[in-house]
Amino acid sequence: MTTTDRPITRRVPELGIAARVQRSVLQGFAKLPQRVLDTLDVRPTTNADGERLASEIRIALLALDALPGEDFVDLPVDQGRDHLDLEAALFAEDFAPFAFEEDLAIAGPGGTIPATRYRATAGTPRGLVVYFHGGGWVLGNRFSTQSPVRFLALHAGVDVLSIDYRLAPENPFPAAIEDAHAAWEFAVANARGWGIDPSRIVVAGDSAGGNISAVLSNGLRGAAVTPALQALIFPATDLAGESASYHEFGEGFFLTRTHMEWYKDRYVPDRAQRTDPRVSPLHTPDLSGTAPAFVAVAGFDPLRDEGIAYARRLEEAGVPVTLDRAPGLIHAYINVTGVSRTARTATLRIADAIVRALG
Repeated sequence: MTTTDRPITRRVPELGIAARVQRSVLQGFAKLPQRVLDTLDVRPTTNADGERLASEIRIALLALDALPGEDFVDLPVDQGRDHLDLEAALFAEDFAPFAFEEDLAIAGPGGTIPATRYRATAGTPRGLVVYFHGGGWVLGNRFSTQSPVRFLALHAGVDVLSIDYRLAPENPFPAAIEDAHAAWEFAVANARGWGIDPSRIVVAGDSAGGNISAVLSNGLRGAAVTPALQALIFPATDLAGESASYHEFGEGFFLTRTHMEWYKDRYVPDRAQRTDPRVSPLHTPDLSGTAPAFVAVAGFDPLRDEGIAYARRLEEAGVPVTLDRAPGLIHAYINVTGVSRTARTATLRIADAIVRALG
């Protein structure tokens, strides 16, 4: 099932009074010295490797638990999408106005692919990042991911092209992958007009977006223009199996095992397809020749182990790869830089990796 043209703009639900109060409180906690936050965390949480969950992340999880309403898996899909938008707004970082923001329409195989290009400051950017948002291939959009893409644009000195690929269940696999290829071709064709050398394009994404970025990078091997870097941020790499971290962090750390099953059932309802390398890049027989990679994982994330496994597979294939482990953080940490200095520091490392890849 495919859609036709989709609107370029989407109205993001505004925070209610209670959520605005929560946001202010969380931002206040984030300004406290780390030693004070650690003192307030009277029941610290550690994982099997002895890593301690960041104190402000524990506070943020409590705030999430206090949000009204049901878990998105118990809601109609459209309401689940609104729920994720509200969570993103609650934890987002505030930014000064950008020098340039442009809504774009990309011609894709299923109709128009909406996108937004961001440039933080005047002048020539270091390069371009084509960004694919998270949300389990079902939720999320380029507006719910405004905070992390603005963060990368600002701190890496790049333009970011944020892509609204088609979502499941309306558009299951391989719709998102098809849109990713169309977005890449659009970026390459338009880069010079934006003042950017096409050889200086990075693909990046978080969670489902990390999965899409990995699959896209593998599919571009041998192309005339290939990514300067694939920045895979807590990526889903194996939809056919469950690693040990699936079970250790299956409940209580934002992304749950139940959430992942809900996502998989909508994105790839045919279980036989889940070992397809375009679904599960960890199942790619040979990863040699794919783009250099930066793989970021979080210490308290169900997807942690499959991200680590993918980084090892890349290394074994001779691909230059950096594995960045953020021990005190949970899945989706790049969305909480506004309320967590630990998350902010880890996200800065992603920006630094993009800077290094672009020279």
